[in-house]
Amino acid sequence: MKMGILLFMLLPLLGNVYVLWHVWRIVPFAPWGKWLVVVLMFLAFLLLFVSMREHLRMPMAVATVVYEISTSWLIILLYLAMIFLLLDVGRLVHLVPSSLLKDSWAGVLSVGGVLLSVFIYGNIHYHHKYRQPIELTTTKAMERPLKVIMASDLHIGYHNRRAELARWVDMMNQEKADLILIAGDIIDNSTRPLDEERVHEEFRRLNAPVVACLGNHEYYAGEPNSMQFYKKAGITLLRDSVITIDDVCIIGRDDRTNPHRKSVAELMRQADKEKYVIVLDHQPYHLDRVEKAGADFQLSGHTHHGQVWPISWITDAVYECAFGEWQRGNTRYYVSSGLGIWGGKFRIGTRSEYVVATIKGDSAVGQK
Repeated sequence: MKMGILLFMLLPLLGNVYVLWHVWRIVPFAPWGKWLVVVLMFLAFLLLFVSMREHLRMPMAVATVVYEISTSWLIILLYLAMIFLLLDVGRLVHLVPSSLLKDSWAGVLSVGGVLLSVFIYGNIHYHHKYRQPIELTTTKAMERPLKVIMASDLHIGYHNRRAELARWVDMMNQEKADLILIAGDIIDNSTRPLDEERVHEEFRRLNAPVVACLGNHEYYAGEPNSMQFYKKAGITLLRDSVITIDDVCIIGRDDRTNPHRKSVAELMRQADKEKYVIVLDHQPYHLDRVEKAGADFQLSGHTHHGQVWPISWITDAVYECAFGEWQRGNTRYYVSSGLGIWGGKFRIGTRSEYVVATIKGDSAVGQK
């Protein structure tokens, strides 16, 4: 774990050094101009650490700008590193002239043009929310089909503000669902912007009951603060607990941030197995245990499917299922890439989505 944290901190720093060295070489400015550009870019990187220090209590407008710049820069840094690495390889195999990488307006305009195109697309793509329909059938009896909205990772905070959530609430209300399930990370890193904008009032506008579990970001925001927000928002929080609504039994697991949370097998002993059993578990680890416990379905999030390519390749390697539908035996799963996003508002090679599930039982199969 310590090695993983060290690498998480070290890799962006090394990437920053690599990118800034290339920027120094490529911009056709006098030394003072080069220093100005490099220092401003390094300050954007340092702002990432400032944005995580909630106790600084910056004015909301300043905190929002700091958050947007710093987290966006982290993604821009990744793409700059990939572009310069590709150009370096091209230079070594004599496909890219060395002059393009040193004091070159052509180089600056080429790299800048690629970046601008990619991130304009990424921002537009993020704001488009994909509606993913799925159909879940069961041999268990149900009085009628149930329409359930499933989502995760809203990350409401300094960047996803109340106005954006209001748009999402309107979108969900149009579905006229029977139930809304949210698999954690409703909150980003702090409840402060939620409290100041009275964001809980938007959740109160939802026209269906909302049931959710905790994610790791609710812990980052502080457990007591998160619990208080859920209460004000009228969200039924399941924390290693079980609830039955209509013909579905919902198990909400505490996030694995809590090392003492109950196992899914323990929670299944509290469930009504005559009902369709849905597990909410923010992080999609150990899917085999859910199958063994005999749950019908699990909804998870957390992965964001990497958020941007090629991080999506990493999440695909880390998780048994990092995104989309999955099945083990008689248990089905859906791992959502998230309705919102952490950090910079870019989706490149991934998508922001919500799921609209129709659950049909023995007595409901064939009904519309």
